[in-house]
Amino acid sequence: MANFIIEDFRNAWNKENNGLIKIILINIIVFVSMSILEVFVTLSGLSEFFNSFLNKLMLPASLKVFIFQPWSLITYFFLHMNFMHILWNMLFLYWFGKIIHNNIGNNAVISLYIIGGIIGGLSYMALFNIIPFYDNHISESLMLGASAGVFSVVVGSATLLPNYTFYLLFLGPVRIKYIALFYVLLSFFDVTGSNGGGEIAHLGGALIGYLYIRQLQNGVNMGQGIIDIINLFSNNKRGGYDKKEEDTKEMKKDISQDEIDKILDKISESGYVSLSKKEKEKLFNASKK
Repeated sequence: MANFIIEDFRNAWNKENNGLIKIILINIIVFVSMSILEVFVTLSGLSEFFNSFLNKLMLPASLKVFIFQPWSLITYFFLHMNFMHILWNMLFLYWFGKIIHNNIGNNAVISLYIIGGIIGGLSYMALFNIIPFYDNHISESLMLGASAGVFSVVVGSATLLPNYTFYLLFLGPVRIKYIALFYVLLSFFDVTGSNGGGEIAHLGGALIGYLYIRQLQNGVNMGQGIIDIINLFSNNKRGGYDKKEEDTKEMKKDISQDEIDKILDKISESGYVSLSKKEKEKLFNASKK
């Protein structure tokens, strides 16, 4: 049975242009591995060792602690507290990530998740060290969870296609712009609560989601640096991580500024959803120049 599970994971991992699935798989693998480790370590009477190890992977609010574990700015958004924590994060990531993937490609999902997680973490540390309200919580505050990256993807989707509709149980059809707004407001109202650091990170991720899509629509790809770094460690000899990149390499050379201006004017008048598939590809490819 274990062999079948491993084979399923391998097949899912090796599919092309599946950044969304890879992010979800990494989160699941990390969660399962950490859970198994916790059980064995606890049974061995070394729970303090596990807690110390986990703390080194979580993001501290204290800058004095952070300078000795800078990797935590990345590792924290692949960790989860319990099953329900990872379940809801991964469901939201999948539902909204598919919208991004299907409309503007694989790179955008990866960029939104990683940049959202990083900026969400930096926002948490910055505000905890700037706002006096949090002074008494800095030393013991540690954060984990993918929510900042997920919020980035959620708000990015709502910015890209605000009138896209989900059909929710008991509520019926709801446009995703209202779903995103609901969760952003929920986080804002709870920044003074027990999970204030997490809520700040949510808001930081949400802001990045909005800015990323707006900048992309203006021809600026905020995530290109992230993709370039990933490609350094990728086996993709073409240097691309997106299914659209190779197919449209020549098209990028032929896109004129006049065409881009017309597409941007169309977005201003009728919204991004009014663009044809070809126009979306032109805008997306122009952002990579």
